[in-house]
Order: sequence, then C-alpha cells, then structure tokens
Amino acid sequence: MPVPGNRKTGDDWSADAKLAVVIETAAMSETELSAYCREKGLYPEQIQSWKEACLHGAGQQQSQHKETQRQQKQSKKKIHKLESELRRKDKALAETTSLLVLSKKLEALYASDRDDEDS
Repeated sequence: MPVPGNRKTGDDWSADAKLAVVIETAAMSETELSAYCREKGLYPEQIQSWKEACLHGAGQQQSQHKETQRQQKQSKKKIHKLESELRRKDKALAETTSLLVLSKKLEALYASDRDDEDS
C-alpha cells in the first residue's frame, strides 16, 4: 500500500509512492476512486495530475531517446566526413613529401653534375 507515514500530504509523497497510486487506481471507477481517496487522504485531482505527470515524463523520455538517436546519427556522419577529409589530406601530404624528396634529389644531381663540369 503506497501510503507514506508521518501524516504527509499527497504532495509530499515520493515519486515512487505517487506512481504506485497512479497504477493502483488506473482501473478504478469514479466511485472506487473517491472511496480510495477518502481512505488515503487524497483528492482525485491530485491523482489525475500525478497521472499526467507520469505520462508527460514518459513522453519526454521517448522524445529524448529520439533526439539522442538523431544526434548519434549526425555525429556518425560528421565523423565519416572528417575521416574522409583526413585521408584525403594524408594523401596530399604524402604526395607533397614525395615531390619535395624528388626535388631535393634532382637538385643534388644537378649540383654534382656542375661540380663534375667545373673540375
């Protein structure tokens, strides 16, 4: 029975106790609900507002899950794009390095040919 002690009003109850009341009263008729509320010291409006809060929380959780999935998908796309760009730049850097090495070798070759001609 979800009834906190110490003469707490319904608004002072824990979220667990409120949820238990919502679940317990979900299938009750208005008459049964009124009797239940009198017994527990609650108002039907309190239980209705708790029910709405539970539903709102569940809906919020679902929308947060969808938002998280959307962000993960965007992150994966961005990572893929950045990895592609990194591979392209690595290739360009390797090509530039190769050209620089060839250029230095060519300069060294021409320098040795000039030295041979001067002697």
